[in-house]
Amino acid sequence: MLKGRHIVLVEDDDIMGASIQQRLELEEAEVSWFRTIQRALPAIRTPRRPVDAVVCDIKLPDGTGEQLYFTLQRTSVPPPFLFITGQGGIDQAVRLLKSGAADYVTKPFDMPKFLERLVLIAKLAPDEFEIQETGISTIAREIDRHIASLAELDVPVLIRGGPGLGKARLARRLHELSDRVAAPMIEVNTARESDVDATLARVLETIGEGSLYLNGIARLSSDAQARLLEALGAGEFRLIASDGPQIDAAVNSGAFRADLYYLLAAHQVLVPALADRPEDALWLATRMLSDLQKGRAHGFRGFAPATEAAIRAWPWPANGREIRSRILHALEHGRGDWLQPIDLFPEGSSQAQVTPLAEARDAAERAQIAAALAHTNGQIAEAARLLQVSRTTLWEKMQKLGL
Repeated sequence: MLKGRHIVLVEDDDIMGASIQQRLELEEAEVSWFRTIQRALPAIRTPRRPVDAVVCDIKLPDGTGEQLYFTLQRTSVPPPFLFITGQGGIDQAVRLLKSGAADYVTKPFDMPKFLERLVLIAKLAPDEFEIQETGISTIAREIDRHIASLAELDVPVLIRGGPGLGKARLARRLHELSDRVAAPMIEVNTARESDVDATLARVLETIGEGSLYLNGIARLSSDAQARLLEALGAGEFRLIASDGPQIDAAVNSGAFRADLYYLLAAHQVLVPALADRPEDALWLATRMLSDLQKGRAHGFRGFAPATEAAIRAWPWPANGREIRSRILHALEHGRGDWLQPIDLFPEGSSQAQVTPLAEARDAAERAQIAAALAHTNGQIAEAARLLQVSRTTLWEKMQKLGL
């Protein structure tokens, strides 16, 4: 019933957690089990693979399942949640259903009925293509849905966005989802070709029923544009093009043909910068860290909470290219088990600047909380004791500071 599904289990009771995990694995599901919100939050927010459903106890050692759900909801669309609650928590569970949660069960529950509900809500989860390509934000999921729908239409497509946003990857995905997948996709990068016109002419003669991906189409000469437009009318290939904001200036100045532009613009995909999608920046950084440190003698467990907050706050002018560059630097210079903000943003240690007191206070609190959490391996109660505040106060500050 659940073969191949990725289920996140958030349960601190060892006996119940082990029982649920064992039964789900018998149903051939992949289970990621966490006992605290601190551990579960990043695993759900930036997953290694799509999460089909979350099974979550409402009462947890470092807070409530309700707090976990609403924290996720502030930055993205959470996966379907199935809450586990005692009789005293039914009102809370009903409130969660009104806020978008999928379902709840009360203790003690019948395992077959529990599985029936879980199978039902797991079917509500988005298809894998919706979050594995562009990110986990609502915008990213919509981009991937749009790519999948365009793959079925077999029309020319324009993918628009700045550098480092994975436009070439989206073009490949579009081709792979289309009926042309058996034919080749040929990429012509106009920034790298020494003679773009000659390369394009050669490709148009041989592409057949494949897909032509023109990366940086605004750079084409007027002759190449005319040849391409003629080939589109007579050929059997599919055109996938990409460019940044410069294509608008090229059209306005007359350097790029309006008829070719509007043929492409009828079916275009807009990819926003990572500065507008902070949760996707963290998701991408997490994936890159995992890939880039493979085979290295020293591996990091991940980003420290303060580093995650810094990644979300950074503007990322070069988008994914900058993330990759900073992670490579961090892998060479970082120490310890967790990457700290200074590992990714070393310029922060040398730039003299005046910071508003409110920002300075928040930064200082964030650093101390992150250090306490690292020292206690994520145990909020113990961290609160070290910081000499209540657990509730610590939790509220963590939500405010994005930890």
